[in-house]
Amino acid sequence: MGRSDLRNTMSEPLARVVAVCDLDSKRLAAGKKLAEDFYANQGESGVTVKAFHNYRDVLASPEIDAVVITVPDHSHALVAIEAAIAGKHVYLEKPVTYTIAEAIALRKVVESTRIILQTGSQQRSVRPWASFRPASEAVRNGRIGQLRTIKIGISIDKPFGIKPAPMSVPENLDYERWLGSAPERPYMEGRVHPQNSLNGRPGWITTEEFGLGMITNWGAHHLDIAHWAMAQECGGPLTVEARAAYPKNDLMTSHENYHVEMLYPGKVKVIFDHKFPKGLRFEGDEGWVFCTRSDETEVVYKKDGQLDRAAMQSLQASNPGILSPLGEKARRWMPSKSHFGNWLESIVANQQPIAPIQQSARTLEGCCAAWIGMKLKRKLNWDAATEMFIGDDAANALRERKARKPEYDYILAMKRAGIV
Repeated sequence: MGRSDLRNTMSEPLARVVAVCDLDSKRLAAGKKLAEDFYANQGESGVTVKAFHNYRDVLASPEIDAVVITVPDHSHALVAIEAAIAGKHVYLEKPVTYTIAEAIALRKVVESTRIILQTGSQQRSVRPWASFRPASEAVRNGRIGQLRTIKIGISIDKPFGIKPAPMSVPENLDYERWLGSAPERPYMEGRVHPQNSLNGRPGWITTEEFGLGMITNWGAHHLDIAHWAMAQECGGPLTVEARAAYPKNDLMTSHENYHVEMLYPGKVKVIFDHKFPKGLRFEGDEGWVFCTRSDETEVVYKKDGQLDRAAMQSLQASNPGILSPLGEKARRWMPSKSHFGNWLESIVANQQPIAPIQQSARTLEGCCAAWIGMKLKRKLNWDAATEMFIGDDAANALRERKARKPEYDYILAMKRAGIV
């Protein structure tokens, strides 16, 4: 996502990329070249983009106003918290943090420093996928009657069929800093990122010490839209029941098959299952709506305001009236054609972006609660007001993880800044 987010940022007229940062010197050099080539192709000459090894040097630079954070999930909280403390505005990939406690802490720091943080929940913006906004607006405005069930499909990770085996750390990678707050683990290329490709899917996504698997990876995208549709942007489930299969003696350590059922206020049932089609299906008393991603089709409105059925594979409903234009008094989402553009415009206007931490923290809590349910294999009761499990010490213990070393402890960073 680093290279993709870099391109998206540079394409926005309000942004000027002046530096890149990476702990892998190969990727750092490639990122620097990507940025310099972009501006050279715009007709500029003699462009120099700075290259940093340590993100703390980036945060110390007075010429930098904002940062895009695309580090592995387990390092999201520390880097974002320190960036906010340094007064930098933040674009942070989802899931916003690795643990529930980190999400709560990040929200507190953002509110204390008053920086603008945009979460990478780009399904909230028109580009590149336009189906999620009209689907969730239709549900929010009662077009399918009383909402009863949301079925969410988020794909599945499969074991590699490769046994874990420690390897020598490449000279170009600072593995100690890459591990950061995570537990001490031997280096394995298949659990970090490819050394012979810039675009290969990184192994940390399927390594539970670094990322919790599909339930937070893709789950953060779709549960975010579900929260929008059922007016739970700052709420959460009442109960969680989950089960999942885990590989044995495999390079992959995160979950594979999964089934999660969460009960929300209003008796709305949210179900995740690996057998469901990718996307969200909202079912109500008076119909249903389905939305998903599609790179081949767009949601197109004709001149008369009606949706073009020929371009609607990514957006479907039980009857056309459900997706007809909403009235003037309907609940509508903030305009946002470009997710990165919305972030930059929000910085200039000093206003909340379309995917603020107050809402993405709640999405993370729901996804993490599902993961905790997978680990404990029993029903859990969640209190959205206190952001804790009710009467369950074992579940609450999994809301956080102790940092491996003080250098990587976000709590100490907050205390040094006087934010406790």
